Amino acid sequence: MEGKDMASSAMLSIASAGPSASAANCKASLRKTKIGSFDVRYMLGKAKGNPFLKSQCSGRVTMAVAVNVSRFEGIAMAPPDPILGVSEAFKADTNDMKLNLGVGAYRTEELQPYVLNVVKKVEKLMLERGEYKEYLPIEGLAAFNKVTAELLFGADNGVIKQGRVATVQGLSGTGSLRVAAAFIERYFPTAKVLISSPTWGNHKNIFNDARVPWSEYRYYDPKTVGLDFDGMISDIKAAPDGSFILLHGCAHNPTGIDPTPEQWEKIADVIQEKNHIPFFDVAYQGFASGSLDEDASSVRLFAARGLELLVAQSYSKNLGLYAERIGAINVVCSSSDAAARVKSQLKRIARPMYSNPPVHGARIVANVVGDPALFNEWKEEMEIMAGRIKNVRQKLFDSLSAKDKSGKDWSFILKQIGMFSFTGLNKAQSENMSNKWHVYMTKDGRISLAGLSLAKCDYLADGIIDSFYNVS
Repeated sequence: MEGKDMASSAMLSIASAGPSASAANCKASLRKTKIGSFDVRYMLGKAKGNPFLKSQCSGRVTMAVAVNVSRFEGIAMAPPDPILGVSEAFKADTNDMKLNLGVGAYRTEELQPYVLNVVKKVEKLMLERGEYKEYLPIEGLAAFNKVTAELLFGADNGVIKQGRVATVQGLSGTGSLRVAAAFIERYFPTAKVLISSPTWGNHKNIFNDARVPWSEYRYYDPKTVGLDFDGMISDIKAAPDGSFILLHGCAHNPTGIDPTPEQWEKIADVIQEKNHIPFFDVAYQGFASGSLDEDASSVRLFAARGLELLVAQSYSKNLGLYAERIGAINVVCSSSDAAARVKSQLKRIARPMYSNPPVHGARIVANVVGDPALFNEWKEEMEIMAGRIKNVRQKLFDSLSAKDKSGKDWSFILKQIGMFSFTGLNKAQSENMSNKWHVYMTKDGRISLAGLSLAKCDYLADGIIDSFYNVS
């Protein structure tokens, strides 16, 4: 029997050539053989519970053809993540000069992962106390929520004193953004989110997944490798009134280009005029400039104007708690009553998503920020980490300027801030960096300076210059 003919029938009954078997002597048995690529099962006698065999042993042979087809056959393979895929390619490379500048994770000068000393100290204290591992409430650890809002807005800020901030612990920045996106979809169903062009790769995924419509506002100017401020303002003005405007609080990812204080004022003016709702993503507080207060100045500017706003926070970078998935979503409201109602709905959204957040990272943050001595120690370590990145940034600029004899101005490297730098390399040039120079980076030309050492700046500069001038 041909395979196609067999596939058309799931059950065949074939009369046996032998004599009828006695019901008393018949013993249900199962044999298995193979015809073509199909498993064929012969069931002799009355198999218990088999609806196809209604009589007792009759001497008939029932042949069942099991066709192995998955219910998930129509599901296509998803494309690899553009950022995490860089790490996979890096791991497979055996070249000694290889560099992973794709993933935004801090490395030492020896390009090794770094656990902050203050984190080690706090974890030791927590272990000695023998703290419990019970479930947290849906909104997270109360001590964490208190210190994280104070760290963001300042403990003496009116929004804190008046109880106008609804804070819910989230699964780092991504999870906090996702809860906020679900909140927007549920309570602002006609609103659109405006996202900078370019932006962090996961922003679009988050809003797509939450079914929140979005569009882009101009941000990066390829001609100057700087901020397209006029385009940004024009697009925010043109957006429908009451839109959510997604802003990077500091150290814009992927460009490293931030508005000046004067430009932030103008952005706030336009958002206020249009009755938009600012939505900040703060992933690098203290890690960009080395100052917690300076890196939160944009958020505090908007809060001081009395605007209602959303802020997603992450402690992955500034405390090195990447794997702990610790962050928060904050919603500043016009009254404490509104904040209480908003918080109740954020909890309602979080409950079916993940029930409640993890406790370990939250306790680390609460202990570090809540203890003056540990807090000062943390600030010192942040300054060291931010300082190393600034030194690498300066060294890369110096190397590019010395090696490039064309007179090209590479000063945009110094004007950018934080762990990322937008090199201005296009997709083909970025691929040349990986294929020829073993430098792994995202295809939009972004590099993570946190993954670069002073010792390899000259090598990286050679690769950038080669790719810039020799690959179109």
